Amino acid sequence: MAHTPAGPGTVRPGRLDVVATPIGNLGDLSPRAQSALEQADVIAAEDTRRTAQLLAVIGVQRPLISLHAHNERQRIDDVVARLARGESVALVSDAGTPLLSDPGFALVRAVVAAGFDVRAVPGPTAIAAALCVAAIPTDRFCFEGFLPAKRGERRKRLAGLRAEPRTLVFFETPHRIRAALDDLVAEFGAERPAALAREITKIYETTYRDTLGGLAARAATDPDMARGEITLVVAGVPAAEGDELQNAQRDLLLRTVRALSPHLPPGQVASIAATIVGVKRAAAYAVALREAGVPMNTADPPGQLPG
Repeated sequence: MAHTPAGPGTVRPGRLDVVATPIGNLGDLSPRAQSALEQADVIAAEDTRRTAQLLAVIGVQRPLISLHAHNERQRIDDVVARLARGESVALVSDAGTPLLSDPGFALVRAVVAAGFDVRAVPGPTAIAAALCVAAIPTDRFCFEGFLPAKRGERRKRLAGLRAEPRTLVFFETPHRIRAALDDLVAEFGAERPAALAREITKIYETTYRDTLGGLAARAATDPDMARGEITLVVAGVPAAEGDELQNAQRDLLLRTVRALSPHLPPGQVASIAATIVGVKRAAAYAVALREAGVPMNTADPPGQLPG
């Protein structure tokens, strides 16, 4: 089904409500969220069984359709067709706010492109809750979601964040939290302030505040740290340390390029050096060209490897 875009300023009938639901404590469901669920013609739920349990508790009976990571794109046509008929659709995830490490982005983008109204019904999110209790600066932060499951990919992602000055927020699974903390220590250093919040708003809610090294050491002996839903807040790098890290990265990049240049063409040198140092390939490519004595405008484009 093709989605016909609306003209500028035009809003077609039908509406998608993006509804935040509790992450643990049912008392966190707002009256507005309950009203949106009551009034929806249909509720698109990440897990219909879990949402059915929530609806039963609050005494709401509405039709449910599944919309999760594996079928979201297949559901778009159905939802858009419902909106075209003037229906109201409520989007919910298993817990918290949809789209934040949960499905919904592809749907919202398609609904907006088709000219229908999208309304946020805000509420609980572990991101904001963890920031509020971490005792780590919140004036600037970035959300990184779940780190990669494989250690090599996780270390590479963390290496790219090593000099990030903003507070970092991660989600992590119980069975990977020890490995993730060990890798954070290896990439960020043991002294970086951090907080691990688990089971936020639930009976066993606990927040551990320490350095990354302290959290990693405790995780090795305290099995409770690896239970339940986990949100990890890590302080950004201090300005002076960030400068030192950037200088160290530049030095390491130069040494790596010089070691590889006698044996490989600049494009391959750049790809390998960028992976080792944790910088963008374009930056490594510029250094590789300079070391090879090749003018930038006569070389192959940085996004390509030479044949």
